[in-house]
Amino acid sequence: MYVGNAGKDAALDRGWLLGHFKDLGDPRHSEAVEVKWGVHPRGDERARWVRGEERTALLVLISGRFRVALPGRSVLLERQGDYVVWGRGVDHSWRAEEESVVLTVRWPSVPGYAVPGEG
Repeated sequence: MYVGNAGKDAALDRGWLLGHFKDLGDPRHSEAVEVKWGVHPRGDERARWVRGEERTALLVLISGRFRVALPGRSVLLERQGDYVVWGRGVDHSWRAEEESVVLTVRWPSVPGYAVPGEG
């Protein structure tokens, strides 16, 4: 069992609360799913597009204004609870148009997507 606070715990691991990257003995370790509490200042953006996506993702806006770029489409999340889902094979990127908090759930949890220096 683990009890925590998303804002505090996320700050310890680049936003990640649950996934393959947590220690094996940690109840937050999972190869099935990843969960991220993303806190992004205005203008924050992914350093480069994710290509060759192997996961399905759900991104939910908690606060702010957040844009997700997908091939041939740009999705603006601007009301609390707005969300977007994309599947395997769909490349993506993102940008915080205002200071934003987003909850991301991805499955399965697989290594290989981190951009060095990016949270």
